[in-house]
Parts: sequence; structure tokens; C-alpha cells
Amino acid sequence: MTDDTRLPTRDACVVVARDDHDLVAVLSAWFPLHEGEYLFLPGGRQEAGETLEECARRELREEAGITAEQWRALGSYAITPVTTARVHLYEARCLALGPQQLAPGEEGFKLTWWPMADAVTAAVDGRFLLQGGPLALLLADRTAAVGR
Repeated sequence: MTDDTRLPTRDACVVVARDDHDLVAVLSAWFPLHEGEYLFLPGGRQEAGETLEECARRELREEAGITAEQWRALGSYAITPVTTARVHLYEARCLALGPQQLAPGEEGFKLTWWPMADAVTAAVDGRFLLQGGPLALLLADRTAAVGR
């Protein structure tokens, strides 16, 4: 039997932010429950009254200090098979950098810039904590390669 109080009930967004040099914004932090430092992409839960794109824009701005002019949806997927909550993946381009606006509990989030190939390799190697980041990276990389 599952503990329904721990299941996600709100949709979430994850963002692949790519600059003009094809570098990707990657966050890292120490996660005590998982006893290690892990990578992740900017993202989080949708707030009441917020559209999905507004959620993605807010999370990117807060966690990474980045705003973007161009947005592209990469897909939407169930978070778990036992809830209706979904994760919505986006790619953001034409970036502008500003200060991070971290919430309590996010103070240790470190922003670094990775070549896309290195970020994908880190995803394949299991260095990301959550599944949305690797999926978003793979989709962004694959769809960019198709468009070339």
C-alpha cells in the first residue's frame, strides 16, 4: 500500500536553459537523504493560478537567476503511475542572467554551465537526482540534432 500523503498532486516544470554557445544551465546541491551531491535542472511545482509556462519561467528565474525570450515545449509526462501529476519539460533560449532568488532550503543550489554533450553524459551516468532533468536534456539534444 502506498502513502498517498507523499505522492505529488501538483504538476511541475523542468527547464533546459541553453545559451548562445550551446551551454546548459545545470544546478547542483547536497541532498542529505540521498547522501550525496547531485545535479538537476531548474524546475519545480506549479503554483495556484499559474500557467505551465509561467511556472517554468518563475522556476528558471528563482533557481538559476535566468530569464529567457524563447521557449519551446519538449513534452509532458506522468510523474508516477498512481497520480495525475505531470512534469512538463521546456527548452529556454535567448537568455539573460541575473541573481538567483533562492527560497529557504535552496541556499546551497550552485549554478554551473555545461556543454550539452557533457550534461547528457552526466545524465546517462546517473548523476542527476530526478528523472525530469535527464529526460529534458535528451529530448532537447535529440530535437536540436534533428533540426540541424
